[in-house]
Amino acid sequence: MNPPSSRAPAVAGLFYPGEHRSLTRTLAELLSSAPSDHAVAPKALIAPHAGYVYSGPIAAQAYARLSAARDTIRRVVLLGPTHRVAVRGIALPAAERFVTPLGPVDIDADAVKRLRSLPQVCVSDEAHALEHSLEVHLPFLQTVIAHFALVPLAVGYVEPDEVAEVIEAVYGGPETLIVVSSDLSHYLPYAQAQSVDRSTCDAILALRSDIDHEHACGATPVAGLNVVARRKGLKPELIDLRNSGDTAGDRSRVVGYASFAFYEAA
Repeated sequence: MNPPSSRAPAVAGLFYPGEHRSLTRTLAELLSSAPSDHAVAPKALIAPHAGYVYSGPIAAQAYARLSAARDTIRRVVLLGPTHRVAVRGIALPAAERFVTPLGPVDIDADAVKRLRSLPQVCVSDEAHALEHSLEVHLPFLQTVIAHFALVPLAVGYVEPDEVAEVIEAVYGGPETLIVVSSDLSHYLPYAQAQSVDRSTCDAILALRSDIDHEHACGATPVAGLNVVARRKGLKPELIDLRNSGDTAGDRSRVVGYASFAFYEAA
């Protein structure tokens, strides 16, 4: 029997530590700064995807919310924008697992089979090979969830309703977590970025689906999640809003980061 085909890490050692022990220590430090005593886990998260030194503290605030569902979540639907390869539609990988310095994560073959029947879904290992917007979330997920299968979706040129259709096809129950990867504004002066990002966060909290890509690089998957949130009655909560000027950069040109949790009605 042939071994499973794997998507190797592309940004380990660049966006986050590339060695198991160092990565484990970094994640522990990031997560230790975030409250983890939440009794109810969210159904969905939005979290940033820059290097950990920049956006890791903001992402950690979101992932700490999953402590109550560590042994419940069995599938993660992970959507992020494409940065290097143009895609018309939403790309799944042909690979059967993704690998990080913390080990392999199997792809959910049943979910992939279901999604491949949708016209907006294609298969492209090329779209995934160098894409960081999904990869940087995997070590966090491997740390806070005991065991899960992955549905990795690289989102290209597609309408929010088409993203929503994909999410709804694998929405599942408590065993399924949805994660959307997005940063906010890019390379604005600090004060201007704060104003622009606050406005973008207000739009997300209002579940709007007309968010601009200049204000959120993951605007399309964010908008798709917002469509689903309106239909399903999910309640969004802003967890953290900062930028690279607050974490590890100068304030002349910053990148904005926010994390959100979406909760099902009690």
